[in-house]
Amino acid sequence: MNTRLVAAIFSAVTLVSTVSGCASRHTVGTVGGAALGGAAGHAISGGSTLGTVGGAAVGGVLGSEVSK
Repeated sequence: MNTRLVAAIFSAVTLVSTVSGCASRHTVGTVGGAALGGAAGHAISGGSTLGTVGGAAVGGVLGSEVSK
């Protein structure tokens, strides 16, 4: 597995774990979706900045909608 992908997933999980202790469910859903979307966008696009940012944006919107 790609080292950068593992680092991105680890960072996403760490971020969500940190935020979940002090934020509302909606905020955790949005941040978690953005983090996981960014990691997925990074993996799918081969590490391009546009793919990572696009994945984070889509993941944030989806996480926000799911956590309502």
